[in-house]
Amino acid sequence: MWRILLLTFFLMEFMSSAQARDSSWQLCRGAAGPAGPGLSDCRPIADSIDPQGREIWIRSVVHSPPDARARVLYVAGVASSEAWLNGQYLGTNGRPGPTAQDESPGRYQAIFPIRDAVWRPGGNVLVLRLSSFHGGFHFAQPMSAIAVAPYPYPPRLAPLAVALLAAGALLAAAFGFGVIHAMRRTGTSLVLAAMAIVATLQAIAESSRTFFDYSYPLHAWRMGVIWVLAAVFAVLLVRYVSIRFIPRASLYVTSLSLGLVAATALLPGFDAKTLWALTLGVALAALPAAAGVRRRLPGARAMLAYLLLFLALAVGFPKWFTDLSYFLLAAGLVLPLLIVEVVRLSRDSRDRETALTRAASRPDRLTVASTRGVELVPIAEILAVVGADDYVELRLAGGRSLLHAARLDGLEDQLPVSFLRIHRSVIANLSRAQRLERDGGRWQLHLNEGAPLPVSRSRLPALRGALEAAPVTVVAWA
Repeated sequence: MWRILLLTFFLMEFMSSAQARDSSWQLCRGAAGPAGPGLSDCRPIADSIDPQGREIWIRSVVHSPPDARARVLYVAGVASSEAWLNGQYLGTNGRPGPTAQDESPGRYQAIFPIRDAVWRPGGNVLVLRLSSFHGGFHFAQPMSAIAVAPYPYPPRLAPLAVALLAAGALLAAAFGFGVIHAMRRTGTSLVLAAMAIVATLQAIAESSRTFFDYSYPLHAWRMGVIWVLAAVFAVLLVRYVSIRFIPRASLYVTSLSLGLVAATALLPGFDAKTLWALTLGVALAALPAAAGVRRRLPGARAMLAYLLLFLALAVGFPKWFTDLSYFLLAAGLVLPLLIVEVVRLSRDSRDRETALTRAASRPDRLTVASTRGVELVPIAEILAVVGADDYVELRLAGGRSLLHAARLDGLEDQLPVSFLRIHRSVIANLSRAQRLERDGGRWQLHLNEGAPLPVSRSRLPALRGALEAAPVTVVAWA
């Protein structure tokens, strides 16, 4: 385990496009022999080292160590590997081969010890044989590091500690929002719980390389999981912010984010996929937050400022954002919202008790908890109740509407018998009904004012029965 930790922290420090610290690589024709590898036709490698779908031999010249500290060859990437220094065999990671059948997959991270007797004064010839036939997805840069460096390398525990602390905080937040959802059955608490769980899983996936020296074929699946989790978090973020500040358009905005974030699968490179998925989600979530600021809704300014901070870090420091700051910012967003939800629960409970006490002697009124507080609305003025996620929209006489912090199912039991559920998201006041009309294959209920209401086929018979005794016209159009 400690060797894996040391190697991982080394790679975090020396991440490069698969180049030794003081070397340039050449691609050669090669074959292994009893006296070491035989190389010919060597030419410089202009870009990254890519053994995917083939067997390659590479060579470089590294300088002898300037001090007596032990040196090792660090190799990390999607490939099996075999190494020689000055013709002396250093070891193998898996078994490279010219075909998939000949190759045995190695570990994603490998350490090859170098004996002091192998070094020569001045330049030393380092040769690697690489092959990668079991990687699954194709990587733009399959080899993340090849370097000769001191051993052991001083560990950098701070990034790991930050990621694990953020994961623990997010997991606690997920539990808290789960409890709130069990109490109130609100959609936003469920979305926030899902966001916290997804961010926790991504922190674990990002840190897994530190604790588990997995075989290189698993790396593609690990990177795929990281991208999927980032995409899910982005869509959930858009969903939460849109429900908070533009509930009527939340479904449209969420669908738009789902399509755009899913399109990041077409981008080359998993780092680019992950970064763009998160960036698109944050940018789209900023739009409903800005709409909330314009409407002066509570919490909109703080949400917009935080999302802009997210966006600035993603654009200005993309590598740092995907590797570390994403978890910190996710925890910094979710944990304060948990505190706000707990405080709001307490305040709403107190306000509801006061309002119910006042409303006990007014059975003709509905106690409405809205963004402006608690008010008593005459039931006779309610035309319809339309579901809007965590809220319902009360459509009132005179064209006025209110958002009420309640669920449609709960209101269905509270309203008098003149109100009937005519759609999964609509309750109508039948005392205001004017006519039932069919246009093609769809039925609509027209009230004496306001927009017509949709009627589902499954609820049509109950509505017809309720309207039989009422002077309501039924109109059918071809």
